[in-house]
Amino acid sequence: MMRVAAIDCGTNSIRLLIADVTEHNGVARLTDVVRLMRVVRLGQGVDATGRLAPEALERTFAALDEYAELIREHRADVVRFVATSATRDASNREEFVDGVRARLGVEPEVVAGEEEAQLSFAGAVSVFPPLAGEKVLVVDLGGGSTEFVVGGAQGVEAALSVDMGCVRFTERFLHDDPPTAQQVAAAEAEADRLLDEVSRTVPLGEATRVIGVAGSITTVTAHALDLNEYSSSAIDGAELPIRVVEAAASELLSFPRTRRAGLPFMHPGRVDVIGAGALIWRTILRRLERGTRGGIDTAVASEHDILDGIALGLPPRTR
Repeated sequence: MMRVAAIDCGTNSIRLLIADVTEHNGVARLTDVVRLMRVVRLGQGVDATGRLAPEALERTFAALDEYAELIREHRADVVRFVATSATRDASNREEFVDGVRARLGVEPEVVAGEEEAQLSFAGAVSVFPPLAGEKVLVVDLGGGSTEFVVGGAQGVEAALSVDMGCVRFTERFLHDDPPTAQQVAAAEAEADRLLDEVSRTVPLGEATRVIGVAGSITTVTAHALDLNEYSSSAIDGAELPIRVVEAAASELLSFPRTRRAGLPFMHPGRVDVIGAGALIWRTILRRLERGTRGGIDTAVASEHDILDGIALGLPPRTR
């Protein structure tokens, strides 16, 4: 057994997983010790300025100080830090890299979109392994990008990352509270255009099951389940009819900020961007329902995602 610490630094949130890794018949399994999320909005303004904002870096480094203390306290044997969309796009990312190195003593991996997609797939299917002959589509809807991965029992077959995320779309399109019909239409048109791009690389129509991961999707699922609090155990593995998920997404998109903030399952850091996340997830599910000719009529939500994939993806020599 080895204790690992995995950190996923995205556009909207930074998350920590400290877990014990064991292997059974050559298959690695994770047992959680600590799982935390802090919303730091690292990607604040990156789409417009091309730079990480000083206040965003300050929030991120404060979270990293907290995580570094937990990693020391729980005596992790190895640490892996993966950064995704926001830092790929930033011209001053070396300032971010230096700050991570100083706090954790490791070099952050700024992964390309396709590797991000593969890590998301590995994490999602770690607890929902594909059946023989089944093609699973994993959708990881982040703050700056969304990853689409199709694979089966033998692993990933096709993957693509596109610049479509809840922070990016909020800043680009959804400026009013709640957004106007014109703003929603413009965001949907861009989402559809990007899905056309995805479909040229990833065979969406061949998927027989869809698993959605990350905070926008789990929050929409929490609303669809009408939860009185955010419950990972209730959300993880929940399979709901697409029409039910679409209805929940539409409500979140239409709610004013004050009503979203009052929902008992809503994380405060997600209030401003959940409308865009809900719009993107709704658009994806509508495309799947049409594109698979009714073959996919439900969606599964998973609490296991790229963070689990980061931990599981440590080289065997470190385990």
